[in-house]
Amino acid sequence: MRLTKHHGLGNDFLVLLDLDGTQAVTPEDAIALCQRHTGVGADGLLIGGPPRDGADLSMVLLNADGSRAEMSGNGIRCLVQAALQAGVVTGPEVAVATDAGRRTVTVVDQRDARTHRLSVDMGPAKVGEERPAWVGGDVVRALEVDLGNPHVVLLWGDDELPHRDELIAIGDRIDGHTPGGANVEIIRPVADGAAIDMVVFERGVGPTLACGTGACASAVAAHHWGLAGATAAVHMPGGTVEVVVGDPVVLIGDTESIAAIEAPWPPPRGGGR
Repeated sequence: MRLTKHHGLGNDFLVLLDLDGTQAVTPEDAIALCQRHTGVGADGLLIGGPPRDGADLSMVLLNADGSRAEMSGNGIRCLVQAALQAGVVTGPEVAVATDAGRRTVTVVDQRDARTHRLSVDMGPAKVGEERPAWVGGDVVRALEVDLGNPHVVLLWGDDELPHRDELIAIGDRIDGHTPGGANVEIIRPVADGAAIDMVVFERGVGPTLACGTGACASAVAAHHWGLAGATAAVHMPGGTVEVVVGDPVVLIGDTESIAAIEAPWPPPRGGGR
């Protein structure tokens, strides 16, 4: 089986282009392939499937733990880059059918053979309820935001965002107590609201270097709270994306291809994540 590997600001994915829909992939396959010591290693496995709903291709995302996610802003950019490089699509606009609905990815720039700058129509954001149960300590406010997948955005009161162990403790607690789970973003607006610092705990993965839908949810929450404008740079450990809050929300960022991989099939079953 031929896979390609890509990343959006360190949020890395394996991509399988299966446009005739003949290569069945199980959650166990995704777990084995994404395992970083006994597999290839990635935050998730993307399957580019046959076109549907008037789109150029479809997307299925299996997280590193085998669970299926509705949408990923970094993932959809990685999928489209793989399709562009394979000649499956030509751009500049590529429509993708996802579990969260149809999304359009646009090529903004191709900086070199391995790097594309892509924007994504992320659809409308749904601002949910404030979650006072999660407020306390350095967490000043908590808000539910839906980008086709669920998020809980936490406003952090300290000058420094939490370290990894604290992020895991907070993220595990909220994800585990939210029906269906949730991605958890911890943010701190900077530069008079022109930018946002963010760390993320992704449902089905854990801490990652970046999260596209999380960046969008964070910008939406900060704008809702009056702490950021309609356009904000979101700084994450893996790098920076630009988010425009509107209907739709627009995500703009770089995507880089890493490698082409010939993987045995079915993949060997190693240890757990």
